[in-house]
This record gives sequence, structure tokens and C-alpha cells, in this order.
Amino acid sequence: MKLIRNESYQRKERKFFKKHAHLLDKYSETLKKLKNNPFDPSLKTHKLKGEFSEFHACSLTYEYRIVCVIVIQDDEITLVDIGTHDEVY
Repeated sequence: MKLIRNESYQRKERKFFKKHAHLLDKYSETLKKLKNNPFDPSLKTHKLKGEFSEFHACSLTYEYRIVCVIVIQDDEITLVDIGTHDEVY
């Protein structure tokens, strides 16, 4: 799978890691798993509902989530948002 980080996501990512630099190693590990198998059980990847129904979310930690769009036929995962449950939903 190919991970796509558009400009908007890159800004959110930089802002997030200014506050949470201690999670960089965990983030790197999570992205590696997401790229290899987006539905790895440890990621707890799930489809969102309602206005976010086109997105999936996976866990970075218990508190923090990564929201993404998974397009299986193109082998692409577009990263959309990162933050706490309340920040991304």
C-alpha cells in the first residue's frame, strides 16, 4: 500500500508532533503497519459512520487516532487527520 500525505495532513502532522514528540517512534511503527496491512488487528482500524462514512480510523495510541481514506483497488491510503478522538471526529 502507498501512504499519501497531502499538504493539509502534513500541516496537522507537524502541529501534532510539536506537542507530542514522544510519539514519533510509535507513529513510525503505526504507519509501517498501516502500509503493510491496514487492517492489522493491533491498529483497530474501523470504518467511520455518519458524515465521516467515507473514512477509516486507526489507533496510534489509546487516546490518539489517525483518520484515513483506504482505496484498496489503487493500493492507496490517504492520511486525513491525526489527533485525539474528539479532535478528529
